[in-house]
Amino acid sequence: MKVKEVSDLSGISIRTLHHYDEIGLLSPSQKTPAGYRLYSAADLETLQQILFFKELGFSLKTIKEIIQSPSFDRYEALQLQKKLLLEKRARLDKMIDLVEKTIKHEKGEIEMSNKEKFAGFDFSHNPYEQEARERWGDEAVDQSNARLARMSKEEQKQMGEQMNAIYRKLAHLKDNPPESEEAQAAIGEWFTFLNGTVGNYSLAAFKGLGEMYVADERFTKNIDQFGDGLAKFMRDAMAVYADQNQ
Repeated sequence: MKVKEVSDLSGISIRTLHHYDEIGLLSPSQKTPAGYRLYSAADLETLQQILFFKELGFSLKTIKEIIQSPSFDRYEALQLQKKLLLEKRARLDKMIDLVEKTIKHEKGEIEMSNKEKFAGFDFSHNPYEQEARERWGDEAVDQSNARLARMSKEEQKQMGEQMNAIYRKLAHLKDNPPESEEAQAAIGEWFTFLNGTVGNYSLAAFKGLGEMYVADERFTKNIDQFGDGLAKFMRDAMAVYADQNQ
């Protein structure tokens, strides 16, 4: 299959497929005399593996180390990915339950202790980390671990200042089209900031977060203090960014 056909099939942009080729993550098995990339059935299987690992929050560098490991076995990987996805689903179910309880608490329908407010959060470990270490090595797993760590008061202050600076920059651009070069550059800074300080956001999660900025009035109120309509502008710009960088 040619690169456009693979792009249409997988939903991954042609630019992203070219990037995977450039970094040695997924290089097509063949090329035509004219230089066009040709992807084999095996290449498509590798792409599927890449996307599974991306959905689970693994970096491209880590994915490359895993799938190119001499001990890598695709069937075993699928079994582990299934376990991880089921665990992720269970965590999401807990988070949804926590959100529902918090909504009732906000309405005054129930009371929640401070402990209950954080009962759904668990950033401590990956339940299948040891299994992954045994199969694919410590280095790859270490690089996929969450970056969440305790911050000093000074670090928290610096993070807050950086966050507010990005908000102000975006507020200055909010009357521009969200797909404009300036808007996309600024929202790209926001994506980088979130992934560097807050957690590990996939492009899909980043887009979903933008929807929350408008759907949840508490988000909207907090963001719009930097400029009326900023939350909606950020939502639209984040959706464009996620779609363009798939």
